[in-house]
Amino acid sequence: MNTKVIDQYIEDLMTKSTAEIPVWNIEKARAGKKSGWDYIDGCMIMALLELYDTSKDEKYLKFADYYEDFRISDDGSIDGFKKEEWNIDSINGGKNLFPLYSLTKKEKYRLALDKLFEQVKDQPRTKEGNFWHKAIYPNQVWLDGLYMGLPFYMEYDASFNGGKNKDDIYSQFFNVEKLMKNPADGLYYHCFDSSKSAFWCDKNTGLCQNYWLRALGWFSMAMLDTLNHAPDKGSDNWNHLKAMFIDLQDAMLRVQDQSGMWYQLPALPDAEGNYLETSGTSIFAYSLLKGLRTGILSDAPNAEKYKEAGIKAFEGICQKYLKTEDGVLSLDGICLVAGLGPENNRRRDGSVAYYLSEPVVKDDAKGVGPFILAYNEYKLIKK
Repeated sequence: MNTKVIDQYIEDLMTKSTAEIPVWNIEKARAGKKSGWDYIDGCMIMALLELYDTSKDEKYLKFADYYEDFRISDDGSIDGFKKEEWNIDSINGGKNLFPLYSLTKKEKYRLALDKLFEQVKDQPRTKEGNFWHKAIYPNQVWLDGLYMGLPFYMEYDASFNGGKNKDDIYSQFFNVEKLMKNPADGLYYHCFDSSKSAFWCDKNTGLCQNYWLRALGWFSMAMLDTLNHAPDKGSDNWNHLKAMFIDLQDAMLRVQDQSGMWYQLPALPDAEGNYLETSGTSIFAYSLLKGLRTGILSDAPNAEKYKEAGIKAFEGICQKYLKTEDGVLSLDGICLVAGLGPENNRRRDGSVAYYLSEPVVKDDAKGVGPFILAYNEYKLIKK
């Protein structure tokens, strides 16, 4: 594994990007838009901050600070953030403001954290108590959304509220376990509609039809990050969430391809058009390796299997999708986007054909960010 090549790839991504037009936001580029405040960029900045945390190389911190400082005013207002959209994805970028506030002491970052928490505090909920995914997806819980919102909620609550809301956070995970997990194989369906009225859902269960790799990955990271930010490590609720996290890793190991990667639809490897996908595989490589490093997986039975699977996953991505063409490195095999609905977009129906119809792209942050996170853990565990 030539780490110098990957280090140069990361360097090039930063060098070629500005705060308005980052080269990694393929979705915005295709739409002809400048970047704003969204979870996609949040993923990339988080990866750079984790590189800084373990390497102490100032260039990563400098770029992350430049990028966030650009769109946050002195009063903490965030350019592009709209609370009234009730978009839980909008919370994700706020995770980066905790380390930036701690490292730079810029009060604007603390004020922005407070503004994001105002959305968390008022976010509409399903009757079960879970946050809506967005205003345009009322009463819906998506696995993606747990990652976007709950680790931020736990870190903010532990940092500034004395952990008084931790049981609310745990209960949202436990509801998902009860409502969205298939006990037959340990995997979780992508979406749940509490009202059971969405065109894509089963009218008895409220569930969509399939598992989607990246959503399973986001859910895995949601549990891992929440466990690491929780102020009550070792409590009954913490141990329950830890058991959920370990159980999902075990379920995913059962469907890991011999290449080390996972399929876009991980339970249907033989489906026509199914493919080994980069972003979700990167997320699970990260989950497995960081889960070991932070002690969440280290005392599980046969913990060595998680290390082997995580290394194999990362190396599998590099072998299949990390390519140099005309002297330029790129990362391929990234599903650009996938979701369900809304009502006026019935193409997004949750079918096998739908998930396999979305564009596969190179160098998008939804793949590159998790890949860098996994790379960081890979380097640490290899040392």
